[in-house]
Amino acid sequence: MKITRCTWCEKHPIYIDYHDQEWGVLVNDDNTLFEFLILEGAQAGLSWLTILKKRDNYKKAFYNFEPNEVANFSEKQVEYLLKNPGLIRNK
Repeated sequence: MKITRCTWCEKHPIYIDYHDQEWGVLVNDDNTLFEFLILEGAQAGLSWLTILKKRDNYKKAFYNFEPNEVANFSEKQVEYLLKNPGLIRNK
């Protein structure tokens, strides 16, 4: 069966996978919603592909997008995030 895809996703394998597996899929899971909150915040002014390429870095840095873990980050952990070269820091 051939999958019909939006034209915006046809140029990169990461985009294709995102489109086919996640785009338009209803999400009710708190961790997944928190993930998208984090990633969308990082995406401001950048392409979504840029964020998807760094998604694994965010997943590791934000403890698999576990809101309770992130809410209890120490000052040292926050400093690490600010210096983490795998994350995007917008000014």
